[in-house]
Amino acid sequence: MIEYIKGELAELTPALAVVECGGVGYGINVSLNTYSAIQGKKEVKLYIYEAIREDAYQLYGFASRQERDLFLLLISVSGIGGNTARMILSALSASELCHVIGSGNEKLLKTVKGIGLKTAQRIIVELKDKIETVGIDNTHTPTQVHATAHSEVYEEAVAALTMLGFAAVPSQKVVNTLLQEEPDAPVEKIIKLALKRL
Repeated sequence: MIEYIKGELAELTPALAVVECGGVGYGINVSLNTYSAIQGKKEVKLYIYEAIREDAYQLYGFASRQERDLFLLLISVSGIGGNTARMILSALSASELCHVIGSGNEKLLKTVKGIGLKTAQRIIVELKDKIETVGIDNTHTPTQVHATAHSEVYEEAVAALTMLGFAAVPSQKVVNTLLQEEPDAPVEKIIKLALKRL
């Protein structure tokens, strides 16, 4: 079993990292959170999960052990495969995901592409007691807007999304997450990114 791969980052896209180690280039599936964490680095260390099936052999890589632990918890839920788990970990950071599961926020979980209400409820029911073992601080709430500079862009973006017919609560959460990722982004960019996530 491969615990981690450490080597030179040869190629990187938002979904795949190629890490060269001992003359071999490993194609490793990554989440957007891991992509952001390793972007611009020459040497990387990714914690690995090997998905071995009859028809495929895939590697999933994570910048932190906690993210891999969450991935393992997600794929333990019936109906959640590696790609769906990666999609969830791309839409939410590890601490946000723990908070969403811990607080039973199925609405926010349902905003992730490919996750329906029943799947969201199953994830929450099956993992609520297990997420404490991952050891991530989930006291942080995604709904807090940290800086007043954000508030104008935040309000405009949420107003635009609700006018387009999206529910207020998911819109607020997505906009807030985007503002944490890109604090200086103009309102148009935030709206465009939010439309992809809602």
